[in-house]
Amino acid sequence: MEISQIYVYPIKSMRPTALKSSRVTRNGLLYDRRFMLLKIKPDEQLVNMHIDKFQQMALFLTDIEFPSAQGASDDRGWITVTYKNAATNHPESGVGNKLRIPLEPDTSNLKKLEVMMHRSPTTAYDMGVEYNSWFSAWLGFKIVFAYIGENRRFPLGNMAPPGTSGNSTTGWLSTVTKNIPYADNLLGQVDASKVLTFADMAPYLIVSQTSVDNVSARLPEGETMDVTKFRPNIVLSGSPEAFEEDFWGELIVGERVTVQLRNNCVRCVSINVDFDTGAPHTGEAGTVLKKLMKDRRVDKGTKYSPVFGRYGFLHQENGDDDAMIRVGDAVKVSKINAERTILEWPGMTN
Repeated sequence: MEISQIYVYPIKSMRPTALKSSRVTRNGLLYDRRFMLLKIKPDEQLVNMHIDKFQQMALFLTDIEFPSAQGASDDRGWITVTYKNAATNHPESGVGNKLRIPLEPDTSNLKKLEVMMHRSPTTAYDMGVEYNSWFSAWLGFKIVFAYIGENRRFPLGNMAPPGTSGNSTTGWLSTVTKNIPYADNLLGQVDASKVLTFADMAPYLIVSQTSVDNVSARLPEGETMDVTKFRPNIVLSGSPEAFEEDFWGELIVGERVTVQLRNNCVRCVSINVDFDTGAPHTGEAGTVLKKLMKDRRVDKGTKYSPVFGRYGFLHQENGDDDAMIRVGDAVKVSKINAERTILEWPGMTN
């Protein structure tokens, strides 16, 4: 097998940026899911914006301008967000259809806020009125544009590394980190497992093109499944059989990178979204979730949701070095599980 596509999602639930290569870190591909939108409700409560509930997120395209090799102090790199359905300025606010966001903003003067995602909390930064107003104009309601900065979340359940306390957010670890500022920096191995940005459950999501082709075959002739609706970081080509990845336990990419595949990715209505309209698809592509329900409910931990793809973590020995992956890199399965894994995550599994 080999890597056929690499995707980074600089802003959670928006369209990805396709790359030819990327640095790998224990937190995922560099710059993946560092930003997220939160809707401000009338009572001022914040709601995380995920594409299954806010389908219009599909109308925002992203592109990354990486810092130059010279590394100038003022060259931080940029994300360009384009609102797909507008060629000019917003008719009421006058804001343009493009927004530039620094890849690594200065957080020294930004307001902090607490974000809870799937019972795994973190601290983030409110990027401020310039960015909040731009997204609010195009979405039609008030939002907060959040940046995770140096903060991270714990994976929970059996996503958490063995020997850590990731199975509960109400145990001793939560108490310590809540009452002692920055206590997680003192917890050694536990701190090392705090790896999640705004990615749902794991730093990496890997899918097989052979399995994507299987889904395309379920659609009318001439239609193909858009792989980015599955939100992968890495797409692998060359797998002999569809869905054999259900049993993969570990992958070696090139010669330096090892990815441990710990659990299945279970699917929701987000795979039915029409990326052209930012709404549920009205054709057969709007029934993909139902089609997968017929034969892909194969995880006993989430028996009502179909499985597609595998969640992965960078092997601990790889660390946070300068290892890179590239389109065309050879990939081999170094561990095969005898049985399918069973996903456990508090509040999200049976």
